[in-house]
Amino acid sequence: MKRIIISVTSDLCTDQRVHKIATTLQEMGFDVMLLGRKLPSSLAVKRNYKTKRFCLLFNTEIWFYMEYNIRLFFFLLFSKMDVLLANDLDTLLPNFLVSKIKNIPLVYDSHEMFCEGPELQGRKFVQSFWKIIEKWIVPKLKYTYTVSKSIAEDYNKEYNANFKIIRNIPTLKKESRKVEQLSFNGKKIILYQGVMNPGRGLEEMIAAMPFVENAVLLIIGFGKVENELKEMVRKMGVEEKVIFYGRVPFEDLFSYTKQADIGLLLERPLGLSFTYALPNKLFDYIHAELPIIASPLIEVKRIMDKFEIGILTKKYNPEYLAYTINEMLYNAEKRKVWKANMQKAKQELNWEKEQQKLKEIYDSLLG
Repeated sequence: MKRIIISVTSDLCTDQRVHKIATTLQEMGFDVMLLGRKLPSSLAVKRNYKTKRFCLLFNTEIWFYMEYNIRLFFFLLFSKMDVLLANDLDTLLPNFLVSKIKNIPLVYDSHEMFCEGPELQGRKFVQSFWKIIEKWIVPKLKYTYTVSKSIAEDYNKEYNANFKIIRNIPTLKKESRKVEQLSFNGKKIILYQGVMNPGRGLEEMIAAMPFVENAVLLIIGFGKVENELKEMVRKMGVEEKVIFYGRVPFEDLFSYTKQADIGLLLERPLGLSFTYALPNKLFDYIHAELPIIASPLIEVKRIMDKFEIGILTKKYNPEYLAYTINEMLYNAEKRKVWKANMQKAKQELNWEKEQQKLKEIYDSLLG
């Protein structure tokens, strides 16, 4: 049995994409090991494949990346494997070096345009550092794939590469663990799930909540601007209308998602990474049959226009967002149409179909 080691910088708790890929590879016959890191707040993980999380001294910014990459390099160097899978640019360098030293195949899964992410905007030195690594390594890679058509086309053009497209889509036969039933005194639930980082539209949505009727904004996740958002909620006096639920294991997430009434996807095009993004939550909302209010990002608009599953908005002022959401919550006819369209969309947008493209990439590495 061939062994594949998968590297990520996350703590493994909430990364659905990596779990689905690891599970598919295991079903194909690979002996899978998934590497990540453990944070003080990390939840326990239990998988059907092997996992290992590094406990690091540093968990933020440059010191974290330096420590993690050094630890990862030496772990891979002294481990036995037949294939390496690097997720995103922040794990690519040690994987590339070890693949050359050991002369084994390396697969690269780019979840985003890392160098164009909003967190790197305005940070020229840090951005240029990662760009140097990307320009040096990516043109040399044979096995590559990414999350959207726009990102694949951009990489293929810039690096004369051959990125395939593997979207992060839920399984059709999704098993949900039992979780608490959400109840907010009969109020409707407007859901945002994911990281609380810059450019996610959360500030705008919080500002709109005083104008939204009989509903709460439920935020499931964590991130860099979490404290700032909580302070904003406190200053506005909308603590009863904005609920920070915290992070939950992805095994439980869908059970919460399907209890909501609307899904939010208000990412702003801050850099090409967001402009070309195809966020996981778009597909999670579709599978939970939540009408979606979304920004007209290129890839998101393509899905929204094709299946007609909600409303695209170019305006982010509080009154307009509130008006749109009130209409989405209480227009029964539109909600009926959106739900019917999402039931059809699920039959096309599911992991059972998407993973067939993934298997084609790895079939040649199993022989």
